[in-house]
Amino acid sequence: MNKETIKQAVAPYMAELTKMADRIYDLAEPGLEEVRSSGILTDYLEKNGFQIERGIADLPTAFRAVYEQGKGGPSFGFLAEYDALKGIGHACGHHMQGPSVIGAALALRDLCKDQPYKIVIYGTPAEETVGGKIIMKEKGCFQDIDLALMMHAAPNTCVDVRCMALECFYVTFHGVEAHAAMSPHKGKSAFDAALLSFQGIEFMREHVLEDSRMHYTVLDAGGPSNIVPGTAKAEYTLRSYSTDYLEKVIVPRFQDIIKGACLMTGTTCEIERSYPFQAKIPCLTLNDLIMENARKFEAPQLAGPREKTGSTDFGNVMYDVPGCCIRTAFVPEGTAAHSQEYLDAGKTERAHEAIRSGSEILAGTCIDMIERPELLEQIKEEFRKRKQEETAKI
Repeated sequence: MNKETIKQAVAPYMAELTKMADRIYDLAEPGLEEVRSSGILTDYLEKNGFQIERGIADLPTAFRAVYEQGKGGPSFGFLAEYDALKGIGHACGHHMQGPSVIGAALALRDLCKDQPYKIVIYGTPAEETVGGKIIMKEKGCFQDIDLALMMHAAPNTCVDVRCMALECFYVTFHGVEAHAAMSPHKGKSAFDAALLSFQGIEFMREHVLEDSRMHYTVLDAGGPSNIVPGTAKAEYTLRSYSTDYLEKVIVPRFQDIIKGACLMTGTTCEIERSYPFQAKIPCLTLNDLIMENARKFEAPQLAGPREKTGSTDFGNVMYDVPGCCIRTAFVPEGTAAHSQEYLDAGKTERAHEAIRSGSEILAGTCIDMIERPELLEQIKEEFRKRKQEETAKI
């Protein structure tokens, strides 16, 4: 299908889509509080013929919207975030995502009336905080899609290749409090245990893959220097570009370090584990198809793929199904996310153009797969092979 036909299918919706994005921007609701933002999206989808489930995965602001034509066709998943950063607002551009993927979904629906397919739009809250997609996946979401697609505003129009798996632990050490001058021999320092664990991690750095990352900080040192601290709390963040390597190598060694620190100091501990972020299984066939459409629709500030990025809950989805996020340019190259510049650009004409660009690129990508079913089979096969290779580093 030629680009002009797709552009004409997106165009009639743009006024409403940009109006929705601006409203979500003004609301600036942080993670798990996006009540009105998710309502704006679900109300519009319902009005346009989608079947809506609100409050899925025990998350009040998460939703699932479905439009199905026929039976047995591909299931296209569109994911949207809409949480703002607490205290600053939409300085990451999440207010654009829902309107942009909705534009793609509506264009796909309007143009493809004869072939069977399903569109599933997932509203995914709290990406900036707890990682809503992680919770949603654990509750059974995303099993009904063949691939996952996203749009994200950015300084360049591009795609990502890899992201880091992440595990975060909070450890509270328990010792015995004592007077540091008069009776230190009666104390067992919880803070010493934390310090020894930090040193153990430093020694471990030499013996893990070089693209591993390990960070730590003291949350509570336990009190003033003239008291042997009876409690201390520390936070540890562990990362790797391989989910399996993180879970099977780094995390067990970290847990041994914590045990050793307790043994050396005569202390005990409690370990609290946060939600784990998994690493994407990249699918270059899908990446290439999306960038082919980005060039076709003459998206601005085209750039090569971002080979390595940080951690995202989208990685948990892409660990199970092939996926890709098209980043569409709306600020000058080199502008940092979570910045005042991002925030100031959020309701500009360039932001509105980024919404349109994302809609056209994603609609074009899905239509390509409907018209050429072998593309989706190639994507699935590459994903299957790369998933098998995930354990090769262990």
